[in-house]
Amino acid sequence: MGAGAIIAVIGVLAILAPFAAGVSLSILLGALLVVGALVHIARAFSGGWKRFFVQGLLAVIYAIAGISLLANPVIGLTTLTILLVAFLVVDGVLEIVMGFQARGNRGWGALVVSGVLALLIAGLIWAGWPATAVWAVGLLFGVNLLVSGVSMMFMAQGTRTEAREGTTPETEARGAA
Repeated sequence: MGAGAIIAVIGVLAILAPFAAGVSLSILLGALLVVGALVHIARAFSGGWKRFFVQGLLAVIYAIAGISLLANPVIGLTTLTILLVAFLVVDGVLEIVMGFQARGNRGWGALVVSGVLALLIAGLIWAGWPATAVWAVGLLFGVNLLVSGVSMMFMAQGTRTEAREGTTPETEARGAA
C-alpha cells in the first residue's frame, strides 16, 4: 500500500511538472546508456577479435547516445517524444489489428478502443510538434505512474480485505469444488 502511494505521488508530481519529469527521464536514459557503453567495453575485452569489434562498436554507439542525452537533455527530450509518437502509432495499429482478429471473443472491442486511443494520442502529440516535446513524455510518464500506484493500492486493499475475511481466491476455488 505504501509503495503504491509513493508511486502515485511521484506520478502526480510528474503530471504537475511534466517538463522537469521529461528532462529527468532524458538524463536518466543518458546515464543508463553511458553505463551500457562501459559494459560493452568490458565485454569487448572478454573475447576474440570479432567480439572486440562488435562490442566496441556498440560501446561507441551507446556512449555517443548517452553523452548526447546528458549534454543536452532538452534535445534528448524532443527525440524521446518522436520515439513516443512512433511507439504509440505502432502500438495503436497492432492493438486494432489484434482486436479485430479476436472479434467474437470477450473484450475484443476494448482492444480496438485502446488502439484507437493510442493513435489519437500520437496524432495529438504530432499535431502540436515541436511544442508537445516540452510536456508529452513527462505527462504520460506521470499518468502511468499515477495509474500504477493507484492500482497497487487497490490490490493491497483487496489483499488486506481477503486476509481479514480469511478467504483467498485459492480457498474459494477449493471450497467450490
